[in-house]
Order: sequence, then structure tokens, then C-alpha cells
Amino acid sequence: MGALSGWVCLVTGASRGIGKGIAVQLGEAGATVYITGRNSLTLGETAGEVEARGGACVPVTCDSSKDDEIRSLFERIGREQKGRLDILVNNAFGGVQTYFDNLGKTFWEMPPSVWDDMNNVGLRGHYICSVYAARMMVQAGRGLIVIISSTGGLWYDFNVPYGVGKAACDRLACDGAVELRGAGVAMVSLWPGAVRTETVLENVLSRDPGSKAEEEVSVSVCLYKKLMSLSGKVLLTCDLSRRYNLRDLDGTRKVILHLSRFLVSRVPGLSWLSSFIPSFLRVPKFVLTLRASKF
Repeated sequence: MGALSGWVCLVTGASRGIGKGIAVQLGEAGATVYITGRNSLTLGETAGEVEARGGACVPVTCDSSKDDEIRSLFERIGREQKGRLDILVNNAFGGVQTYFDNLGKTFWEMPPSVWDDMNNVGLRGHYICSVYAARMMVQAGRGLIVIISSTGGLWYDFNVPYGVGKAACDRLACDGAVELRGAGVAMVSLWPGAVRTETVLENVLSRDPGSKAEEEVSVSVCLYKKLMSLSGKVLLTCDLSRRYNLRDLDGTRKVILHLSRFLVSRVPGLSWLSSFIPSFLRVPKFVLTLRASKF
């Protein structure tokens, strides 16, 4: 019996990348995992991998930009699982290729449609899914809603639409947790950090063979242990992997985003100093918020 035996989970955008990794881990932990995506072929491949590891998986072709398809998805889960949904992982994001297609452009040089590419599925879709999930979870008095976000919610990353969307994702989790307080439902934002997904490999590593990115350590299976104490917080997978002693498939750990060495490497003109900073030296996370303070 797995740690999540009997649990019902939903992972959006699970055809590839982060969503796929999380779905596989949830299934391996014993949960019944519903996965969504627009490509039925790749969805089937993910479902096959989940089941190969002993999990139960239900692939559902669903476009997270279409409200009626999202509504039908939750209605189906409600019917098939008698109203039970324990974990929702909002991972679907439609702006990855758009980002690579507009590298180096300012917001006024990009088509206005980039905003929708970044934030229709990746923000609005998260909100709609969270609405339907919360209705089921509040009635049951338990549950966890996870929103996959990134450091773009704290400081400038990639481009303007991306950063605005990620900041909104973090705020969605934090404000949603306020209204869910007392209902037994937790809501958190999760920053995976650099992830070696299929799209990154195709678009980044193929352009720069010397660059490096890391694989995701799927830690959603651990969040249920302290649901309410974490609710409303922005969580880093690197911190969670240290807390629960999790490692990647190759045995490595995620980079600690608040290591002094990592932060200094991001400062223009001072990146050369990072090699002289001990790897164990860490900066408290509140310093990150000071760095991004607008006051």
C-alpha cells in the first residue's frame, strides 16, 4: 500500500515535463491520478508510464483554455470518484514555445498575443481549475491545491508577461489560502527551479551544448504531511527535497535557490565572485523578498 493509496489526484498539463514527473510519482505513491493535456497520444504515454510503476491513471484530453472542457473534467471526476478529489496540481502552461520564439525581445517588440499565450492557460486556467477543485475539497473538509510557479514571481525573468503571470500565480495561492483557512484545504505555490524537460532540451541544450538544467524532483507527494502549516506559502522544491531527503533519479539534489553562490552569480558584473563563495553558505529567504522590494 502506497502512502497515497485511495487518494484521488489531478495533474493538469501532464503530457510531458514537470506535470508528467509529478503524475508518475503520485501514481507510484498509490494515488489514482487523472492527467490532462491536449495531445491524446502523449497523454497515453504518460498514463502508460504511471501504470508501469504500479499506479492507476486516467488520461483526459482537455484544453485548459476552454472553460467548458474544464467544467466537464471536474464533473467527470465527481461522478467517477463520488465527489472525492484530494490533490490538484495546476501545472498546464501554454507559453513555453512562445517564450523561445521571442527570445531577446522587449514587451513592446512582441505581439500583444504573447500575454494570452503566457497567462491564459498558465494563470486563468489555474484559477478556473482551483474554483472547481475547491468546491469539491471544501465539501469534503480536506485537500491540497498546488500551483506550479517560478522565481519569475519574485524578480525579472524571461519577459514581462511571464513575470506578471508567475507573480499572479503566487498571489493566487496565497490569497486562496486565506479564504480556504478553516475549511481544511491547503493551497500553495511551488517553485521547481530549472527543470530538464523535453522542451528545454529541444530549445536550450540544442542551442548551447554546454548549458545545464536539472530534472524535477517531484515533491507534491510529501506536501500532504503538513498541509495546513504550509498553506499560503511559496515553496521551493530544493527546500522540500532537503526536508524529506529526496533526490533526483541520478542521485543529485536541486540547487538551493537562496545559496549565496547562486544569488551572486545572477548579479551583473559580480558573477565571477560566485566561485569564491562556499557552497554551504545560504542567504535567508526573507532577503530574497528584500531584493525584490518595490518600497
